[in-house]
Amino acid sequence: MNLVTRKELREKINRIPQVNLGHFPTPLEDCPRLSEALGGPRILMKREDCSGLAFGGNKVRQLTFTIGEAVHQGADTIVHGAASQSNHCRQAAAAAARLGLKCYLRLSRDKKSIVQGNLLLDYIAGAQIELVDPPLGPELDAIKYALAEELKAEGLKPYVIAAPRSTALATVAFAWCITEIHEQQESMGIEADWMYAGSAGGTQAGLILGSKALGMKLKPVGIAPIYWDDRVERVRIAANDAAEILKLDLQIADDEVENTDAYVGEAYGVVTPECIAALKLVAQTEGIFLDPSYTSKAFAGLIDHIRQGRISSDETVIFLHTGGTPALFAYNEEF
Repeated sequence: MNLVTRKELREKINRIPQVNLGHFPTPLEDCPRLSEALGGPRILMKREDCSGLAFGGNKVRQLTFTIGEAVHQGADTIVHGAASQSNHCRQAAAAAARLGLKCYLRLSRDKKSIVQGNLLLDYIAGAQIELVDPPLGPELDAIKYALAEELKAEGLKPYVIAAPRSTALATVAFAWCITEIHEQQESMGIEADWMYAGSAGGTQAGLILGSKALGMKLKPVGIAPIYWDDRVERVRIAANDAAEILKLDLQIADDEVENTDAYVGEAYGVVTPECIAALKLVAQTEGIFLDPSYTSKAFAGLIDHIRQGRISSDETVIFLHTGGTPALFAYNEEF
């Protein structure tokens, strides 16, 4: 394995087609009252929720590359789909609007299919939306690709956001995020031991790939927001796909992927008592709002790991705030 410098990694990333969508670098903030409330360790938060577009979030960084690829290929239409309160779809709709592209969303009908939160913002951004009954996964992807064929027949040039390509480009995006963290740590004179993120895909894969390529000390830990038996394999494949895209001379193995689904609770998008407590703790100590599906469950996992003694009080943790806060407004009853 050959390590690269931050400059070299950024040069490799900059060769990938992209569009300017967000406010980068996002801040890396100390959270002293939160650290004190948990009895240590030192906690810093990487504020991807401050990435600018449509209330921000980690998908802005990912869309920099997926929609960058779409524009590079001459697309005039974006096709996407996920859960009804999808953060990714909300940011895709806003990115398409900003760039003058059409956006079609096929959203899975579920318990949160109310015109509030992210779904409200999808409509306001001008996306063409249809709620569909199949669950998330291959069936929804099939609907997206079938729609793309219909749009082609109408003379449009659609680009479908879907795995595995979207996940590989998300990994590139979060290798880029790691270069920011590397520089921010240097300027702050710190070297974090751990990095926690709500992820079972490209976000964690990029953190692992970037930190390994730069020879960083920090260990990325993924707290899965959903039950996927193959989540470690997904992260490993995404990391290695991105390594190939970036022409990095390294490979990620399964034992380098630390990911747990112990904090999902009943199901994806269903809050737990622990995630509610975590969300309130962060809001009431730092004035930072987490979201109900990803960051609050990830922070609940971090709290539990601290209480178990897996992280000592003299260590430093970076928590990746991946955004998603508009979804809170669809969860008024739970909170």
